[in-house]
Amino acid sequence: MQPLIPQETGARGRPLRRLPFGFGPRFFVMLLLGLLWLAPAWWSPRLISAMILWDVVMVLAFVSDLLRMPKPEEIEVRRSWERAPALARPCRITLTVRNFTGMAIRCFVADETPTSFRTAPPSLELHVPAKDRACASYEVFPRERGDHRLGRLFLRYQSWLALAQRWAFAEIAQTVRVFPDLEQARQHALYLIRSRQIEMEKRRRRQRGQGREFESLREYQQGDDMRDICWTATARRHQLTTRIFEMERSQAIWIVIDAGRLLRAEVQQEQRDLRISKLDFAVNAALSLAQVATQCGDRVGLLAYGRAIQFHLGAGRGPLHLRSIVDCLAQVRPEASEADHSRAARVLLTEQSRRSLVVWITDFAETPTTPEVIEYAMQMTERHLVVFSAMNQPDLTALAEATPQTCEEMYRHAAALEIAHRRDLLLRGLRQRGVFAFELVPGLLASALVNQYLDIKERNLL
Repeated sequence: MQPLIPQETGARGRPLRRLPFGFGPRFFVMLLLGLLWLAPAWWSPRLISAMILWDVVMVLAFVSDLLRMPKPEEIEVRRSWERAPALARPCRITLTVRNFTGMAIRCFVADETPTSFRTAPPSLELHVPAKDRACASYEVFPRERGDHRLGRLFLRYQSWLALAQRWAFAEIAQTVRVFPDLEQARQHALYLIRSRQIEMEKRRRRQRGQGREFESLREYQQGDDMRDICWTATARRHQLTTRIFEMERSQAIWIVIDAGRLLRAEVQQEQRDLRISKLDFAVNAALSLAQVATQCGDRVGLLAYGRAIQFHLGAGRGPLHLRSIVDCLAQVRPEASEADHSRAARVLLTEQSRRSLVVWITDFAETPTTPEVIEYAMQMTERHLVVFSAMNQPDLTALAEATPQTCEEMYRHAAALEIAHRRDLLLRGLRQRGVFAFELVPGLLASALVNQYLDIKERNLL
């Protein structure tokens, strides 16, 4: 399995332009000093010759400095990553410049980064000793998932004289993949699993309904269900022996993500001055759920769709399969058109014939008729256990809870209440048909889905 961290790239420098050199800042200063000879030249014209001689000396010094400086091929540049780039997570990139010659140089480096990483390309300054290397780093903040291309690295370097400078570039272009928020998914998984383990340890025994998969035998304790007594083991041991059960494993969990136009709406992320789309919240929640389900031994499948199926990954488990899920989630893109829910339902019903848990992350519009996604969620309940998760818009919720002060605000408040009531009726209808239907705040989507999954496993509902 390939690591998530992008590979380190490196290349030797190449000349930039046909004349890859220029005058250094100190060269012009020295020429201006030569103009001081003009003042006494008013009284002694022979001093003009001294000024010309000074300029010739400066030009020769420039040429000497240029020839002594390392050529672009004698400089190597490398780009390395501290961690895997993830959505809305700062990531540090280190640039290393190596000098193979015996002259120390001063480098000014500019890296070509996409606008989704930084608003402006980074400019760094390095002092590279002779036959040694120097490093400098800068930070990027990815705002979009998917594949992004970093271009060439440009160098402008000079010696300690600073009379001449060379221009070069290094062809270290690479395409990197920005993943969902891996750290958030890992934190959710660890926190929720640990909290569940602590809760189960406090009980000190497994209760009926947490699963019916046999794990081990132990001595009977007061309060155990008589139906769990293993009579054959009791006869061998000459004492009452109880069977211990655990949650079933290798069950199929399908995560269905709607990438239609409704999921393009942006939401303010908590504790950060950043707005990301509902689809990004859905992808982060899907990753958290996939990690927990994989650790619980279940098989996880993924279906992301818009007008067409973007990604369809069959149910599986293991590190390689989880890596495939991460790669697919990183490339799920929002679409401007309405999603085709019927196509997603047909694909899932065809792919998964046996009963499974379907976690559908979506949203629905407020229409006079029943939204299409609601109808197909009801159809799925005939074969599967469905968790229907709709993401609300915090701005709309705030408007419904606010107290109107003007006539215009009163109309908006009434419209928001009507929309909220309509959505509540639709979700209530789903619950009456056996669907676990919720309307969740985008920021709490990941924890709510993982908690719901663990609750379903403990109650042996699947």
